[in-house]
Amino acid sequence: MSEIRLTINGHERGFDGVNSHTRLLDFLRDQGLTGAKEGCAEGECGACAVLVARPDGEDRARWTSVNACLPPAVAFDGQEVVTAEGLGTAPGPRGPGQLHPVQREMATRGGSQCGYCTPGFVCAMAAEYYRPERSPADAPDHEQTGTDVQGEEHAADHECGPNGFDLHALSGNLCRCTGYRPIRDAAYALGEPAETDLLRRRQEEPAPKPSCTRIDTTGARFVRPADLDELFDHLEQARDREQEVRLVAGATDLGVEVNIRHARPPVVLAVDRLDELRTLEVGDDRIEIGAALSLSEVERGLAGRVPLLDQLFPQFASRLIRNAATFGGNLGTGSPIGDSAPVLLALGASVVLASKGGEREVPLVEYYTGYRESVRCPDEIIRAVRIPLPLANHAAFYKIAKRRFDDISSVAVAVAIQVDDAAAITSARIGLGGVAATPIRAREVEEALICQPWTRETAVNAAALLARQGTPIDDMRASARYRSAMLEQSLLKFWAQEQPVQAQEVTR
Repeated sequence: MSEIRLTINGHERGFDGVNSHTRLLDFLRDQGLTGAKEGCAEGECGACAVLVARPDGEDRARWTSVNACLPPAVAFDGQEVVTAEGLGTAPGPRGPGQLHPVQREMATRGGSQCGYCTPGFVCAMAAEYYRPERSPADAPDHEQTGTDVQGEEHAADHECGPNGFDLHALSGNLCRCTGYRPIRDAAYALGEPAETDLLRRRQEEPAPKPSCTRIDTTGARFVRPADLDELFDHLEQARDREQEVRLVAGATDLGVEVNIRHARPPVVLAVDRLDELRTLEVGDDRIEIGAALSLSEVERGLAGRVPLLDQLFPQFASRLIRNAATFGGNLGTGSPIGDSAPVLLALGASVVLASKGGEREVPLVEYYTGYRESVRCPDEIIRAVRIPLPLANHAAFYKIAKRRFDDISSVAVAVAIQVDDAAAITSARIGLGGVAATPIRAREVEEALICQPWTRETAVNAAALLARQGTPIDDMRASARYRSAMLEQSLLKFWAQEQPVQAQEVTR
């Protein structure tokens, strides 16, 4: 078993005896860094949040907030982690230490009561504090008003303070007793990091390179291969030995299984830092997104080029999760309630499957074969997702859940239609989640829309048809009847938002 080494709060530490499934949270707490807490063990409360130095281009790093309760500690071999204890300056011979600006504002404005969630809030807030793009220019112009429904929703998804602080950077942090107003006040009171701020200056240098890690413990192995060829070798070896293999990037799914279901896969292969899986290419006829790019990296990289994805990102779990989760992982789990699949289905996306023998491209609509089953062979991985261009000129994503953010969908609907100058529908794709054993396309509704005028009558007829799609069931999140009703209402809402200009004038 090899030793892992990582830098914690500026000090390099090496440790022996770390189990392949030991969580980063437990690892840190064993070192006496008990600020990070376990609240939910599912990545929903943020009490365990810490900062990690991630690449921001070739020459810079970005302090990124992640949940420490989900990923294994060995996944951070060679990396840099900062906990709440490492933000301020420690007491020394010259006197008491000083609070970090985030800590000071939280204390001054009453943002902490019992304190259980405070270190997690502080770390998530610090990541936004150091976000290079943060600027007062991001603050909303309250003098501009309008009645555009979609615009209002988009603004709500990115609520920014006068200092440019995106409040949804804290959407994955749950406060149990204090209330969110003083926490918001603390966030909005933050200024710019000082030029002498060590964490700010650290961002001007490259992030640590990934280490080639191999940890063997009793009945478990964790490997971070150097490249795809080595990854395929490990897949082949595990198959020959009839061992279960789990590919892991952000561990936002596997971490929950380890914590809640006590899963202990014998072989875990980390793919999150493989260069071949971290590409982002925008061409004339398609966009290719590497399967191991985090959703936050994809959002920054695309910079608004795919409006439908821009509607997805704020509703996909929380910033803490999006900083780790990937399209490859979300699609690879095969969950029928994964939020990305309906959107990618509406975009007409395909997945690129790679193995030792080469690559093949599979339309996403043909990828799933059953509940958590797909056409992917045991020796294949998802290398990338491809989105064809041009995009439809009318699109929307609707997530129906019990909570506005950071929740699992009861129903998810993504609609993308192309309407020509004569207000006729020339193409239509509708992706659905939560109403069948797999994410599905509403083919019958799509066919009913194509070549029809984009009118209220068309929308009403198509909505009634959409209500009959899939095989919704009753469960703890929603009844089958409710799910069917939400399918119908989503298309009616889409019409209200995306109706032609002439119809809008008549409505007014």
